[in-house]
Amino acid sequence: MKSYRKELWFETKKRREFINITPLVEECVRESGIKEGLLLCNAMHITASVFINDDEPGLHKDFENFLEKLAPEKPYDQYYHNTYEDNADAHLKRTIMGREVVVAITDGKLDLGPWEQIFYGEFDGKRKKRVLVKIIGE
Repeated sequence: MKSYRKELWFETKKRREFINITPLVEECVRESGIKEGLLLCNAMHITASVFINDDEPGLHKDFENFLEKLAPEKPYDQYYHNTYEDNADAHLKRTIMGREVVVAITDGKLDLGPWEQIFYGEFDGKRKKRVLVKIIGE
């Protein structure tokens, strides 16, 4: 069995962004040389997420609106966590959207459904953060 590991780094311009990282993850699969196996892709920061969904701008706006209703950024003092930080909402949003995805690799390609794409979700941006890609297989 072979193993592959790579870190992808992101620094968003805004506090919250959704970035389609599918092409970067596909490149990792090619680099790994693994034809059959499993890929783990996870955010290495507690205020960011990796998830799978459709790459449609209206849906991304719906995610933003939904998450903001569940865990509004402001007022900051509504959260116990915000004693010296202002990112409690980002922690909650990450919990809702999830930490990681696992995707099968079949015949050297990501085995995704017809509309599925892999996204990095940033909820407390404007600084460098990383995503881990770990692949195991043959």
